Amino acid sequence: MGKDVIIALDFPTREETFNFLDRLLPERPYVKVGMELFYKEGPAIIHELKERGLRIFLDLKLHDIPHTVAQAMHSLKRLDIDMVNVHAAGTIEMMRAAKQALGQDGPLLIAVTQLTSTDEKRMQEELLIPHPLPDVVATYAKNTKKAGLDGVVCSPQEAHLIHEHCGTDFLTITPGVRFEAQTLVADDQVRVMTPARAKAGGADYIVVGRPITQSADPLAAYHFCVQEFVDEM
Repeated sequence: MGKDVIIALDFPTREETFNFLDRLLPERPYVKVGMELFYKEGPAIIHELKERGLRIFLDLKLHDIPHTVAQAMHSLKRLDIDMVNVHAAGTIEMMRAAKQALGQDGPLLIAVTQLTSTDEKRMQEELLIPHPLPDVVATYAKNTKKAGLDGVVCSPQEAHLIHEHCGTDFLTITPGVRFEAQTLVADDQVRVMTPARAKAGGADYIVVGRPITQSADPLAAYHFCVQEFVDEM
């Protein structure tokens, strides 16, 4: 599977979402719909995006008891999404239940290891996980593979490590991407990297939000990102 750039549609309304997408025409990028937009607009926003021919990563990070997550996946599968996720912290049993509910013909199913807003100090002091962050991420990734999922969401700094443990066919989807000109301002994310460095580190997909969506010229920003991450140098 080739590399791709996924644009995070972190907008509060349908109107703002499609105003932005109109500025990207004629491109039809892979997009991510997260909690803010999905909870505001519901399944209708997914149907409209699919009508435009867009591939969709539905980023809801499900984390509940196995039965509840499985039932949720039965519902989400009907939306014809291309990728969806759970939290790896929900255990192997929960992830297996999610995968079984989606079936072999369902969307890609991936699991969040540790959010890119979480650093080692917070993880150890607030979540009481006393191990080094890379070890925790690698263990969560191995659990995800054991559960039969397709890959994980991780920091671009950890993509190479995960491929070492889980193989190159195990997908790494990496948020926390910033452009060099932005001097890697991290906002609420603390583990960040440029598109070119994410590519060199082995990421399969990068999820890019504000560097594109808040750009004065989002189409040019998207093309720059694709050139750095996807196109042959």
